[in-house]
Amino acid sequence: MNLRVKHSLRYTYDQPVTLGPHVLYLYPKTYPHQQVLHYALRIDPLPSKVVRNVDEEGNVQQVAYFAFNTRHLSVEADMTLRSDSFNVFDFVLFPFETKDIPFHYPERAQKYLAPYLSRQGITPYVEQFARQIATQASWATVPFLTILSQHIHDNFFYQQRAEGRAFPPEATLRGQSGTCRDYASLFIAVCRSLGIAARFVSGYLYGNPAQAHELHAWVEVYLPGAGWRGFDPTEGRAMVNNHVCLGASADFDRLAPVMGTFQGNAVSSLTVYVEIAEVAG
Repeated sequence: MNLRVKHSLRYTYDQPVTLGPHVLYLYPKTYPHQQVLHYALRIDPLPSKVVRNVDEEGNVQQVAYFAFNTRHLSVEADMTLRSDSFNVFDFVLFPFETKDIPFHYPERAQKYLAPYLSRQGITPYVEQFARQIATQASWATVPFLTILSQHIHDNFFYQQRAEGRAFPPEATLRGQSGTCRDYASLFIAVCRSLGIAARFVSGYLYGNPAQAHELHAWVEVYLPGAGWRGFDPTEGRAMVNNHVCLGASADFDRLAPVMGTFQGNAVSSLTVYVEIAEVAG
């Protein structure tokens, strides 16, 4: 299927400001099952320069520079992608012993995966929860990931919270509620507590009315023999072809779609709108 996404952000200031460089994570990543067919970025006021590059973790990063004062900043990304169906579990874990947890990554992989194995946010309470889920899965790697996704979906209350950082994993676990980014942060901590490399993913989700007009968050875990595979605890399942990834990071707080500063004493406000729909090929 083909998916079209329109993502608009408008910042207004109650008096003129000078905009510093702004970093944008608004260009989708390419996957074997998903390719970009069309992309357009519109920024008002028109930047003096836009640089498109790749950041330290392989995400497409766009940096906009401005040369004059303004009372607003509008950013709109319009993209169309081809997203093919695929079997998310069509892989073989290798080395074979990684089919059970906990396991050790091959030495060569460990040095690249170190940032995704950080134990930040892992508390004894989170570790206990991880062991409970692992016991339900008979300590098998893939069942552990699917049961964890389903457990969060079935037992937690979803909340809407447009702004702010993700809550600490233990707070989400104790409260049994949160946003998609809270769920993702908890999922990552639970995986890392058992030695599974995991990273935060930001993007869009097609097919869920609650997420149709918002940025979405989920998780990718690194499985030997399978590479990075997506799991969405908000949806309660493995990622298929209705997710569009804008960026993936070891840190959940560095993938905002627009990040920048301004000089001046103005008060700013932000309005955001996301639309995702299937379109004809």
